[in-house]
Amino acid sequence: MLLDAAREAAAEAVGCRADELVFTPSGTRAVHSGVAGALAGRRRVGAHLIVSAVEHSSVLHAAEVHEAGGGTVTQVPVDRTGAVDPAAYAAALRGDTALACLQSANHEVGTEQPVAEVAEICRTAGVPLLVDAAQSLGWGKVPGDWSVLAASAHKWGGPSGVGLLVVRKGARFAPQGPGDERESGRAPGFENLPAIVAAAASLRAVRAEAAEDAARLRELTERIRTRVPDLVPDVEVVGDPVRRLPGTVTFSCLYVDGETLLHGLDRAGFSVSSGSSCTSSTLMPSHVLKAMGVLSEGNVRVSLPPGTPPEDVERFLEVLPGTVAAVRERLGAPAATEAAPENGGDLVVDAIGRRCPVPVIELAKVIGDVPVGGTVRVLSDDEAARLDIPAWCEMRGQEYVGEEPAEEGTAYLVRRSA
Repeated sequence: MLLDAAREAAAEAVGCRADELVFTPSGTRAVHSGVAGALAGRRRVGAHLIVSAVEHSSVLHAAEVHEAGGGTVTQVPVDRTGAVDPAAYAAALRGDTALACLQSANHEVGTEQPVAEVAEICRTAGVPLLVDAAQSLGWGKVPGDWSVLAASAHKWGGPSGVGLLVVRKGARFAPQGPGDERESGRAPGFENLPAIVAAAASLRAVRAEAAEDAARLRELTERIRTRVPDLVPDVEVVGDPVRRLPGTVTFSCLYVDGETLLHGLDRAGFSVSSGSSCTSSTLMPSHVLKAMGVLSEGNVRVSLPPGTPPEDVERFLEVLPGTVAAVRERLGAPAATEAAPENGGDLVVDAIGRRCPVPVIELAKVIGDVPVGGTVRVLSDDEAARLDIPAWCEMRGQEYVGEEPAEEGTAYLVRRSA
């Protein structure tokens, strides 16, 4: 009875029938089961899968497994705000397309995706659309005629270890793996009843206050988006300024080591996260920021939970400028107003063995030493430079010429425009 009641409550929040929804051990498992089952259900049609370039890693990992098994995958690019163009999904559809995937909102920059438009395109083509709704389901139902939906309870404040998988009636779906009589055969193993009940109760609770919380948090995040560029020089606020989640705001600071910045803010009492390559053990840039073509160094993602008081936001805005300035000073970054005289000649910056944001800092220091039209060649073996140098050029109005192989690492060419 408790399980049935929880299922009905969750189905009401999603906007589906109770017999279309099953509980899974996690949101990741819901995604993996959803992708595998939808592809298997349409294997007679073909083995072509469409995903966006900024999907959560759980979707991209499922796509990698599908490709390794002989399937084909098309990644749809995004614009500089992180949003897909529905026309790009239409162009990616083929006769053998078995499934398309699109997140409802991005987990790193908060940009909401045009799910309803893409769902209509897929419906017209007879292709099911799987929506990863983990980031947005706590705020409201996902619009559009989607076919499969996955979500995770901890994203809306519920317990970890509970996910949702919804397969709408009429969608071809073949659960993979050994059969199990529980959860319609789509989520094997005994249900974690206490966690499921808590997940459904928390979803109902956050939905009851979602409209009020969303309005308040949008005002606070807009305050951060507007004031950070005024308070901190050389900052890029990323993500769509309008179509975005209520409590997420992301920005990147030039000439800042992301790990050091996060530690500085943590000491001041603020827990924030980052998509910077500097905060990853692999030193690889965030695939989301890379796909958007924006700066990855010094990236900060601020998430405001419901109930965040305005005083906390104001104190964050007071602390941030000094924290960024201290990190830049330690790294020897150029001042915002610094301008070196024009000495003529092309320059080579050897940043081999030095990690982000040092290659960009060294580039910024010498760009004024070449005449307008002159070039700076930056040598770097840091993968983040492939993203951050073009992003720096975009922010500073310089021309990024391109990259070419070097004896060690890669040479990045920048032409001074002004």
